[in-house]
Amino acid sequence: MHRIAALLLLTILMTANARAGDVEVLHFLTSAGEASAIQVLKQQLEQQGHHWKDASVTGGGGDSAMVALQARIVAGFPPSAAQLKGPLIQQWAREGLLTELDDVAVAGHWDQRLPEVIRELVTYQGHYVAVPINIHRVNGLWANPALFRQYGLAIPTSWDEFFDVARQLQEYGITPLAQGGQAWQDGTLFEVMALGIGGADFYRRALVELDPAALSGPTMIKVFETFKRSRDFIDADVLGRDWNIATSMVVNGQAAMQIMGDWAKGEFTSAGKNPGVDFVCIAAPDTSDGFIYNVDSFAMFQLSGDSARQAQADMAKLMMEPAFQQAFNLAKGSIPARQGMDRKPFDSCAQASMNDFMAAAAMGKLVPSIAHGMAQTPAIRDLIVSSTSRFYHSRTMTASQAVAQMAKGIQALR
Repeated sequence: MHRIAALLLLTILMTANARAGDVEVLHFLTSAGEASAIQVLKQQLEQQGHHWKDASVTGGGGDSAMVALQARIVAGFPPSAAQLKGPLIQQWAREGLLTELDDVAVAGHWDQRLPEVIRELVTYQGHYVAVPINIHRVNGLWANPALFRQYGLAIPTSWDEFFDVARQLQEYGITPLAQGGQAWQDGTLFEVMALGIGGADFYRRALVELDPAALSGPTMIKVFETFKRSRDFIDADVLGRDWNIATSMVVNGQAAMQIMGDWAKGEFTSAGKNPGVDFVCIAAPDTSDGFIYNVDSFAMFQLSGDSARQAQADMAKLMMEPAFQQAFNLAKGSIPARQGMDRKPFDSCAQASMNDFMAAAAMGKLVPSIAHGMAQTPAIRDLIVSSTSRFYHSRTMTASQAVAQMAKGIQALR
């Protein structure tokens, strides 16, 4: 009997050792809300017997993480998995560096679980090469309702209302708009204004298709002018501020509003705040029928060794399971990439985002984020973001000059 038990134990240990492997994960999920979200993945993966090796790189926009990834690949030691977005997934797939995940995808019915726009992001030449873990809505307005109640003001739903309310808040000594002076944050505000002022069709023509007439026309000039106007309603200490610090200004009542993606919600909830009570989440001004999406995905890089590949497969399978998609997105503030999830655990902000995503998809008003690397190559994305940020903080450049410079730079890169 003891001998049988010993053999059984040995078999279990050998099986565990065969399955167990190191999984080094490069990511930029480092703010308070994001860190608690990625912890969910680490815990669930380690419960399967694998060892998580964290390779986090600070910087909310992910620019530093992508520099680190490039350096590692050039040096010949890629991570097991890396957080990637949009065209970068396709870029690394073209280089032949990503592991195909078709076996896991077929077993998990990914074709049926993912909306078409998400499937296109994570496949290359018909093969799954990445796992989408969430969908973020970028065009969000986050507000501290106590401040609006205190001064008898309504939370704005149009840009005209926004500027009127911002002027009044400023007169009361309140910073109207919390902003971080990093280029990607300026780019985020810019693209939200482009959607609100020009609409989804203009956004797509100008910033996705890069149509020269749309890039340099009167609508784009109006977008730049309105974008610059908002600069008058942020505080003087903006330069270099991280996005989550800007969010904390709204959380603590130092500022009234922030234009930011729904990852901001994780900062509110991690501070013990409740949606609809302590903070308000609505579509940014004039964007209620549009949806700028930003999707976090993890791509698996080709590694040798059965245990390493098994760990990657287990991680890919885990990330598409309902339990993980629910837990991760509840912590992150986003909504699941996997469709057909139980909505009951999600708060009013997330449920509204789910509804708006589906409605925008049906109306053709889903558009990819420029600032967050969902629509363009890194070179064009960087040019748009740097051009808009430089104009935002310039004291002398006109909107017409900025538009002409950006359009000329994009043309040179195409």
